[in-house]
Amino acid sequence: MRHTFTLANGVEIPAVGFGTYKAADGQGEAVISEAIRQGYRHLDTASAYLNEEAVGKAVRESGIPREEFFITSKVWRSRLGYESTRKEFETSLKKLGTDYLDLYLIHWPRPEDLSAEWRELDVETWKAMEELYRAGKVRAIGVSNFLPHHLNNLMERTGIVPVVNQLEFHPGYIQKAAVDFSQRLGIQVEAWSPIGRARVLKEPLLAELADKYQVSVAQICIRFALQCGVLPLPKSSSPERMRQNLDVFGFTIEDDDMHRLMTLPQIGWSGEHPDRERVPAEG
Repeated sequence: MRHTFTLANGVEIPAVGFGTYKAADGQGEAVISEAIRQGYRHLDTASAYLNEEAVGKAVRESGIPREEFFITSKVWRSRLGYESTRKEFETSLKKLGTDYLDLYLIHWPRPEDLSAEWRELDVETWKAMEELYRAGKVRAIGVSNFLPHHLNNLMERTGIVPVVNQLEFHPGYIQKAAVDFSQRLGIQVEAWSPIGRARVLKEPLLAELADKYQVSVAQICIRFALQCGVLPLPKSSSPERMRQNLDVFGFTIEDDDMHRLMTLPQIGWSGEHPDRERVPAEG
């Protein structure tokens, strides 16, 4: 059975994706090819990951038709603006070896220089993406790491509401305000780092629930996201863990356990925040 979410524009998207961040070294293509063998058809990449060529090659060499894949890429924060976004998009298509994308995102709402004016840059970037969408070059457009004030800037000044907002989301860091705001607008939230970091994996409550439901801690994290209406994008280089991370539809976390997970103190934050300088990650 194929599990999907339906975006606000009617496009179906596989309910668990494969995060390709850090799959950029010599093993990157092998890892992505293995993910495809394990059943992943939703692949999340970005120009900043430096692995679009590896993703494209893995897709082509899989022998599976392109239309069976859902491929996402993103315009990097140093390329914000109308013309640079158009160029970045075409570069991504060329590297991926495809003539369309399923989803294209603004990777971060602000350039690396946090003192720079971001509002106009985002609007110009979004206008370029709207044109690509209307031209059929991309099936859906969205954003990543956008908080409510970033989203409001777009919605007040452009014509299309983003259909996706990709956020850091995992037990111990659920960004409730940003998730609730997005979901009220019909924006599908995707979770990058849905399993968190070492501190999340070692959290006693996660271990307790993994034992209770007879699954892995990672499966608890991924199922938690799904039950929150959030689409998880787990990463792994292990075939066994890849397989486990897709096998999350045979159990349901009970309401009380969901509430316990939702109310964990903050743990495992990456240190990334769109309006702040990066700080050391929380384990």
